[in-house]
Amino acid sequence: MNETVLAPVKPRANEPHRHAVESVVVRFAGDSGDGIQLTGGRFADTTALAGNDLATFPDFPAEIRAPTGTTFGVSAFQINFGSRGIKTAGDQPDVLVALNPAALYVNLGFLPKGGLVIIDIGTFNARNLKKAGYDGDPREDGTLKPYRVIEVDVSKQTLEAVKPLGLSQKEALRCKNFWVLGFVYWLFDRDRGPTLDWAARKFAGRPDIAEANAAALNAGHAYAETAELGEDIAYSIAPAKMDPGLYRTVTGAESLAWGLVAGSSLAGLRLFFGSYPITPASSILHILAGLKDYGVGTFQAEDEIAAVCAAIGASYAGELGVTSSSGPGVALKTEAIGLAISTELPLVIVNSQRAGPSTGMPTKTEQSDLYQSVFGRNADSPLVVIASRSPSDCFETAIEAARLAVKYMTPVILLTDGYIANAAEPWAVPDMADYAPFPVEFRTDPEGFQPFHRNETTLARNWAVPGTPGLEHRIGGIEKASESGHISYDPANHQRMTDLRAAKIAGIANDIPEQTVDAGPQSGKLAVVGWGSTYGPISRAVSNMRNRGVEVSHIHLRHIWPLPRNLGTLLAGFDNVLVPEMNHGQLVTLLRSEYLLPARPLNKVTGQPFRIAELESAISALV
Repeated sequence: MNETVLAPVKPRANEPHRHAVESVVVRFAGDSGDGIQLTGGRFADTTALAGNDLATFPDFPAEIRAPTGTTFGVSAFQINFGSRGIKTAGDQPDVLVALNPAALYVNLGFLPKGGLVIIDIGTFNARNLKKAGYDGDPREDGTLKPYRVIEVDVSKQTLEAVKPLGLSQKEALRCKNFWVLGFVYWLFDRDRGPTLDWAARKFAGRPDIAEANAAALNAGHAYAETAELGEDIAYSIAPAKMDPGLYRTVTGAESLAWGLVAGSSLAGLRLFFGSYPITPASSILHILAGLKDYGVGTFQAEDEIAAVCAAIGASYAGELGVTSSSGPGVALKTEAIGLAISTELPLVIVNSQRAGPSTGMPTKTEQSDLYQSVFGRNADSPLVVIASRSPSDCFETAIEAARLAVKYMTPVILLTDGYIANAAEPWAVPDMADYAPFPVEFRTDPEGFQPFHRNETTLARNWAVPGTPGLEHRIGGIEKASESGHISYDPANHQRMTDLRAAKIAGIANDIPEQTVDAGPQSGKLAVVGWGSTYGPISRAVSNMRNRGVEVSHIHLRHIWPLPRNLGTLLAGFDNVLVPEMNHGQLVTLLRSEYLLPARPLNKVTGQPFRIAELESAISALV
């Protein structure tokens, strides 16, 4: 949400008049070759070091390399940062940085009236305007009249700044994102030091490029400082009040990868990760590939089926098998997931959801794989489904996925989405001594061994590692006799095994926390129920409405299947239940079928996260 300007702070010597604000939303946009994601990432890290809370939203184009200057190739990065707790990347940007006409065309509609837009006029020629879809120049036809506008020939200024270094024009223009970064650093009183240090390390093999980026960064900062940009341009944002501790900025992919490593360590197992590259899940493979020193094995398979089968094989051999994909890839893995259910082996399947169906919109976010996760297999084949709510929460959910998989000898689907995977936020680095280990006990005693003999409490079968003397047994996807594991076509045995597998998953409800209310009363007029990445906007919307005196509660689910054992009773205490989802109502269907609950859907499938204002409007309509 955009914030009103607070009282101005007293400027330092030679400093501009800076306005103190509680939070600001900045959106960088340009061609996919302009280094927009790098620019946003550096701004986010510098902002975190300044002590602000933050949330980011990288908005990628789907095309790998769209024609330069076209709307198809526009890349954007939005960051909301401030002195208060930040829950989302912001409904609307207060500041839009547009590095070409296409970036302006695609993103201007997000900017509220009176917002600040910074444009690189060096790219505003007739050819680029036409490619962007403009009939005329928006600087001259009144399009920009409702906004505060700063026009800078960034390309010219960058070339001038790096001219002494003798770079080619192509290499020199690649530094213009650093020029823009320096300009915006001045606007928000950010320290250039960390970025200069980062550039020196990043381009250590090309010191001329490191020096050029430093020169561009400093030149952009100096330009903003001396250009007399006018009133209400420079801002000051105080550090956020956060609990003491060691913090770092993490993306959901980073947090999830580290959580998988932590979970396997708590189980006393090596981690094997079999995956096939697919947007937006590929980052997890990239991160885990660099963690071999922590007992991690990674395998980039030739296809999705090979990836999941390799992970199942690793679990059969006594490791924690993990595979990852997004919806289309999980569809290809489905038969093999059924094999893991039939053989009752632990397996973690990470689904970084994206907009579908089929290829859909690969770089846009959605929550449309809940049906697929809970029901999407042949036969009666239940498994565990859990969902992360934010980038930092991925660490906790990954550990929980590992715990449930090894304790109950079952596949577990862990749902994230494109927004969570790519977004970033501060994360309080935990002390692993605070986590209770859940070490695996393999069956080693051959006396009376039956491979499908079960633990009386968990109904999990023995985990017998191949090669253990006396524990040889048959494995496969054909139905097995309930104790011996031998092939069985007996109708009564199939009934028993189907019932046992279902009862095992249903019983997990007794081993997960009861559902709590995140905010608001335990019963009342309205509960807003969410799952996954809707947490941030729901949390802020409910908080805003409660501050206005509206009686509303927020309930957010981590455990999707089985559902928490008290959820039905909890929801029955509310007159209305509203379920916002980035799909056509999948959790609504689940809640209605389980509890005969008249839940109301609020659906959005634009590929963009919910805006806080959208949720506030829906809440107002019900109360």
